[in-house]
Amino acid sequence: MTRIKRGFVARQRRKKVLNLTKGFRGSSSVLFRPANQRKMKALRFSYRDRRQRKRDLRGLWITRINAAARLYNLNYSQFIYKLKQLNIHINRKWLAQLAVRDSKIFDQLIQTVC
Repeated sequence: MTRIKRGFVARQRRKKVLNLTKGFRGSSSVLFRPANQRKMKALRFSYRDRRQRKRDLRGLWITRINAAARLYNLNYSQFIYKLKQLNIHINRKWLAQLAVRDSKIFDQLIQTVC
């Protein structure tokens, strides 16, 4: 059998991992084994946190809508309930944007609801 030299393939594989871990602290960006472990953990965290971000943003939108609605003596749940009663379908992301950036339109929405 002929001898197979793996130097190029192994180096390419290690370089790929080390390029992904640039900026990590300590040996996690220099040595292959800790870098590979940190890379796998970072990829798990990024997968988990892509879903977590959606939950966090929804909570932020609800907080903003609640704060804006309370200026008009309504709380969040009453405001959303009245919107549903009137068949006004605006998602929470847009309601939060209106509350923060365009208070005139949000004011008109509150007047419609009340």
